Amino acid sequence: MPKDSFFKDKTLLITGGTGSLGRALSKWLIEEGSCKKVIIFSRDEWKQWEMEQSHPCFRDPKFRYFLGDVRDEKRLARAFNEVDIVIHAAALKQVPAAEYNPTEFIKTNINGGVNVIDAAIAAGVRKVIALSTDKAVNPINLYGATKLCSDKLFVAANSYVGARGFPSLSVVRYGNVAGSRGSIIPFWKKLIDTTSGPIPITDKRMTRFWISLQESVEFVVKCLKESKGGEIFVPKIPSVKISELASIMAPNRKTEVIGIRAGEKLHELMIGVDDARHTVDFGDHYVILPPRSQDFPELMNKFLSDKKNVFLEDGFAYTSDTNTQWIKGDELKNRLAQVIRDENL
Repeated sequence: MPKDSFFKDKTLLITGGTGSLGRALSKWLIEEGSCKKVIIFSRDEWKQWEMEQSHPCFRDPKFRYFLGDVRDEKRLARAFNEVDIVIHAAALKQVPAAEYNPTEFIKTNINGGVNVIDAAIAAGVRKVIALSTDKAVNPINLYGATKLCSDKLFVAANSYVGARGFPSLSVVRYGNVAGSRGSIIPFWKKLIDTTSGPIPITDKRMTRFWISLQESVEFVVKCLKESKGGEIFVPKIPSVKISELASIMAPNRKTEVIGIRAGEKLHELMIGVDDARHTVDFGDHYVILPPRSQDFPELMNKFLSDKKNVFLEDGFAYTSDTNTQWIKGDELKNRLAQVIRDENL
């Protein structure tokens, strides 16, 4: 892999770094080879040890494992010392757990976001990328509401960095990663391997966006390079029908419709109609600009790279059911097989 000058001699810190994205991204950074240090910041010492043992690259001398919680601002201040780039992936994510433990999700996803912002500004970090979710768009559950609030905090924080102009703080938004922990593919795979009953489907009409772990890493890296501060980046990715995914994973098994769970949407939404008014099409991805950016020409000049960038038409919404890209048939079968191999499912 050729070295990337963007990361040369830089120290990167990933909050929630023992998760699926954190592991894949840190592995990419070590193999890319030009960064100075990669710091994994998380609160579970067992997961850090497990990560360290899981692959030789995670024992590279450039690695540091830093125990801490994003709820602890003092610990973040210590961890962010001499850090150039922060990828904020730490979050509580389980939708049902959020409904039963709302204050805990607020403490981590919202208050923790504030702490990351304050610590990054105080430490002079150059760039911050916060990971979001489709559930933050028109949220119907508490988890989505906390992530919407977090997104707003990171976008607004660019107004507080002062005359020095950094850190720049931006957001990356995509749906569930195919094959990631807690997603539908490993859940079904376990059922197929251990039971003989029908495969549960919430609704045969349900659709989802599809992004692999490797694609999510590549998109985060791309956004790190392109971000200027205040944007929400959204990748253009294909959709898949959940019923077709089930039929490919278990062609000889019946399915059972169990109904949509509380807080679940029939289709994923990554750009709502109201956000589309200040969203720009960059070819292979969308960028949601800060809502007031169109009122300030100097802000618009900062974000727009060339005259080909166009704003979306009024009434546009980026949803998994109205998407123009779809994965079907043999392509879906091949992508599914790749995910199962890559994730050792």
